[in-house]
Amino acid sequence: MRYEGDIYRPPSEAYSLLVQVTIGCSHNKCTFCSMFKDKRFRVRDVNEVIEDIEDARRQYRRVEKIFLCDGDALCLATSKLIVILDKIRELFPECERVSVYGRAGDVLRKTPEELKQLYEKGIGMVYLGAESGSQKVLDAIHKNATREELIEAVHMIEASGMKASVTFISGMAGKAGWREHAIESGKMISEMNASYVSLLTLMLDRRAPIVAQIESGEFELLNGEEVLQETYLLLQNANPEKECVFRSNHASNYLSLRGNLPQDRDAMLTQIERAMKHPELLKDERFRML
Repeated sequence: MRYEGDIYRPPSEAYSLLVQVTIGCSHNKCTFCSMFKDKRFRVRDVNEVIEDIEDARRQYRRVEKIFLCDGDALCLATSKLIVILDKIRELFPECERVSVYGRAGDVLRKTPEELKQLYEKGIGMVYLGAESGSQKVLDAIHKNATREELIEAVHMIEASGMKASVTFISGMAGKAGWREHAIESGKMISEMNASYVSLLTLMLDRRAPIVAQIESGEFELLNGEEVLQETYLLLQNANPEKECVFRSNHASNYLSLRGNLPQDRDAMLTQIERAMKHPELLKDERFRML
């Protein structure tokens, strides 16, 4: 297997075979993200990808899940993805699911028929970073997607048969905009009706452009107790029509929450209320990680 630069994958893909089909991220301008700042985006030659898949078959006896890297593998032309997926199906008949990162624009550029075809060829999950339901926040972080586009993209993913796993980030609006961020993110969760939603908490390294805004005082980070208030308000506004698996148990989170929306919402709100009264329950800053 050949890899270029640092490789990132969702926490739930910890035991997946990682196959790099693109290098970097085609957008790569989000102010909070430093994952691909050291890479210039390009699409790998399909023949190289096939060689890596063949090499992996020689190395691994059993592979149940495969994740296609880097930042938005779904930007590949459907015809190229199908060649890769067909080779995976040929060489790894035991593989139960192929997953990818995807941006809203990647999804919207494909027809419903193409998305359905990708599902039938093996893609079962698309991880999509929404970050916030507030258009003001999306513009501020240079997300290059509108609120409406993010919602439509999730609807298209789910309609194809694939599952959408959508990420939001606590603290993404700082102290000035936390209330709007929470309310609008909760509303977006309600409108998206994604199969999965995860809530991370903002953590940064020095390469993230937003660090300069923090150092200048333009952007103020939330502390742990303020993040709890924001999360509480978000959940109060999250009422999807179909069952949504909700997780806020990433290493970055101050408080671990697990449940399904909407049925477990009250239980999670009660858990947050308890932590508000007992802040010693929050994860110490020393143990929070990206």
